[in-house]
Amino acid sequence: MKRFILPLAALLLSCGLFAQNPVIKGLYSADPTARVFNGKVYLFPSHDIISPVEPERRWFCMEDYHVFSSEDLVNWTDHGVILDQKDVPWGNPEGYSMWAPDCVEKDGKYYFYFPNASKVGRGFAVGVAIADRPEGPYVPQPEPIEGINGIDPCVLQASDGNAYIFWGNGRCAKLDPSMTKLADDNPKTTMKWGNREMEMVGVNCLQGLPSRQAEGPFAFEKDGNFYLTYPYVKENTEVLAYAMSKSPMGPYEYKGIIMERSQNECWTNHHSIVEYKGQWYLFYHHNDYSPNFDKNRSVRIDKISFLPDGTIEQVTPTLRGVGETKATDHIQMDRYSAVYHYGIYDDLLDAANPFEGFYIHFARGNTWVRYDEINFGEIAPTKAIFRIRSAAPAKVSFQTRDEKIVGTFDLPASKDWKEVKLPFETPLTGMQNIKLIVDEGKDLDVDWISFE
Repeated sequence: MKRFILPLAALLLSCGLFAQNPVIKGLYSADPTARVFNGKVYLFPSHDIISPVEPERRWFCMEDYHVFSSEDLVNWTDHGVILDQKDVPWGNPEGYSMWAPDCVEKDGKYYFYFPNASKVGRGFAVGVAIADRPEGPYVPQPEPIEGINGIDPCVLQASDGNAYIFWGNGRCAKLDPSMTKLADDNPKTTMKWGNREMEMVGVNCLQGLPSRQAEGPFAFEKDGNFYLTYPYVKENTEVLAYAMSKSPMGPYEYKGIIMERSQNECWTNHHSIVEYKGQWYLFYHHNDYSPNFDKNRSVRIDKISFLPDGTIEQVTPTLRGVGETKATDHIQMDRYSAVYHYGIYDDLLDAANPFEGFYIHFARGNTWVRYDEINFGEIAPTKAIFRIRSAAPAKVSFQTRDEKIVGTFDLPASKDWKEVKLPFETPLTGMQNIKLIVDEGKDLDVDWISFE
């Protein structure tokens, strides 16, 4: 069995300043499970790749797992690969089936749960890898968890002192205190599949709920309520839905939709919900960096809120995401908080290298975008910097939340991307919402703005 020793370079690898959605650059990341350990948020996603053995096969393909961490949900550190399909003793080393994982802590040990194709036979199993730190190294157990046939595990550590594992289409069973096998006192039922009989452990928590092609359950507890959240197919695209119960294993009562189908019909969505520093967040995925192939996804984050009765307010996905941005960062105006839609669109800078990010296009004047929560700090900037290209000279201005114009700038025409640095004399400090207004111009592209 191989131990995973992470080099120092991997531990220090940063994904860069990227406060906007998607939050992870440099690789595709899907099915995000977020957990809070040691005062940080750790993100355990799956990792989409193009199949190296069948590149023409346009389907989901995943061979390993990374873990990321952040203290502000803006700056993420990639701690490198924590588990590879080749190093799972019981798994198919060429299965490319390492779907959605989870990780929880108990008594100073970190238990990483992951699905994989089995080395023998057909179907999927769920295994456990154990580490002393959330960053790893993780050591996979020699056998998968007996009694689980499925994918997408999630572990709920409940207030009753027990841990429960959910998988596949909402099936749930209690874990043994060892966290590596199912408890002996789980209910068991016999199911018939044609002429075959199969013993099923645990219960189906989605019984009687809307759940067409349901997968990826994520369960959590809040204020005495248990929430079972899950994606299911509605009109050929997944929505995120939820149900509530007073017991971890149900029965659960359906409550509604957390997030509707994506506008561009990215087929899947998959998520987790976590509280961090007093705010609840929804982690999910979308194919922003791969608009023509929805099997390469990227993690997004948006805030989520609860009503007084415990039900969840529906979340509208945003490009802005969460977290404050420093005025000295590259402020990606294409990840706007609000936009004057007519004559404006955003697109990838380079379709061949999507992680370069996006730009925003203004087809004409009298248009604008707004970016919220820019932190100017205590020292007012003296320069505004624009990375732009433009078919013609343009005039732009900045407006603050109180609709005060705080700067007007003349930008030159340029057929190639160009950084333009101009004087900025307004004593702007503290947290600001900045509206970039294109007063005059035609076919102006803006990659980012910044202040110094």
